[in-house]
Amino acid sequence: MNCGKRKVWLDPNEVNEISMANSRQNIRKLIKNGLLMRKPVKIHSRSRVRKLHEAKRKGRHTGTGKRKGTRDARLPEKVLWIRRMRVLRRLLKKYREAKKIDKHLYRELYAKAKGNVFKNKRVLIEYIHKAKNDKLRE
Repeated sequence: MNCGKRKVWLDPNEVNEISMANSRQNIRKLIKNGLLMRKPVKIHSRSRVRKLHEAKRKGRHTGTGKRKGTRDARLPEKVLWIRRMRVLRRLLKKYREAKKIDKHLYRELYAKAKGNVFKNKRVLIEYIHKAKNDKLRE
């Protein structure tokens, strides 16, 4: 039957016949006749889990009391840094290829980005506009 003792159902009306079975062959016959059966697997519902995940997706149950790891363990600063660097460097490359900035300004801004001067893309774009205006005034 390929299951444990707790999954075997014995027909309560045929207890005598079942108790007489003393060989594998007899047991096989009882199984075939339906006196011994394998009970179905109990249902292990995931509905509550799904409901919780849905709520978490909306931002519920994520307050300070629910957090085990430190802020850095949950979302490392390094990951944030890498994301920001990639965004800024992608923008600089795009601007250089579109001839919006020359290679000298590109190098200067690249180094500044690495030196943590720009908080985000918007700040960098504002700085570029300011730098270009200053260049035009000269």
